[in-house]
Amino acid sequence: MLRGKLPPGKRILLTGATGQVGGELLKILNSLGEVVAPDRTIMDLSNVDSVHETIQTVQPRWIVNPAAYTAVDKAESEPGLAYAINAEAVGILGEEARAIGAGVIHFSTDYVFDGSGSEPYVETDLTAPNSVYGASKLAGEKALAESGAEHMIFRTSWVYGTHGKNFLLTILKLARERDTLRVVADQHGAPTGSRDLAKMTAYVMEHCESVAQEKGFKAALQDVRGIYHAGGKGETTWFGFAAEAVQQLSKREPSARLAAIEAISTAQYPTAAKRPPNSRLNCSKLDRQFGWTMMDWRDSLREVLSEL
Repeated sequence: MLRGKLPPGKRILLTGATGQVGGELLKILNSLGEVVAPDRTIMDLSNVDSVHETIQTVQPRWIVNPAAYTAVDKAESEPGLAYAINAEAVGILGEEARAIGAGVIHFSTDYVFDGSGSEPYVETDLTAPNSVYGASKLAGEKALAESGAEHMIFRTSWVYGTHGKNFLLTILKLARERDTLRVVADQHGAPTGSRDLAKMTAYVMEHCESVAQEKGFKAALQDVRGIYHAGGKGETTWFGFAAEAVQQLSKREPSARLAAIEAISTAQYPTAAKRPPNSRLNCSKLDRQFGWTMMDWRDSLREVLSEL
């Protein structure tokens, strides 16, 4: 078992602690050391000065950044704000991290791909985002890589959990209110539990801290820097996800009257931003490097439903 805790007096700076992934990280990372999680009034990623000032004040050993502009459709009409948060701020995090020798963990998305591939994407596949959101997240990846900071980028997909705004909670709410739900069945991917993503992150950080005890922090990070795919194991469609969620809920609440789930095409559900039809991520690099396998999406779903 790894025993890589932070050295005494060292801190983790966590962004977006009120979000789905950030909230889970806040609970889990406390086991590694002191976590500083400023709210938006202190550290606003759309405000360059507040980002600089917070990092210089906290002087963290790690910067963990799950915060992002995630309003996929709204980003089409707010590209400036999307790029400020998802790209410019990420570059600043990297620059400040390089200056103080901190490590950066940043979360990205399957939307950096256009989804035209027929196989799960590996980290080296050609990126070609087809939305402002995806393009802004890709720009953030590049800004962090070019900053010179030691970093890891975890691309994930279809994130959901017990709180926040996510597909699962929306489907469960609507299933109780309607007779029929029409859900897209031609977009393929894997739902990812926010807690599983947080557990993976803590494990990776603990691994690095364990190695750092022998090799030093910078060398430990250099060994593992780069991009990793970290989505749920297995695959389904949004329709499959919704149908499984309602079926599992029905087993838990046999007397509940729940909506029937009807499959439709993407063309029948137009959105401002184009979604990738193939969002599947090959996560074998994560397993090879760290020995970590993400949870199967069905198991993760059962775990989340048990807590609702």
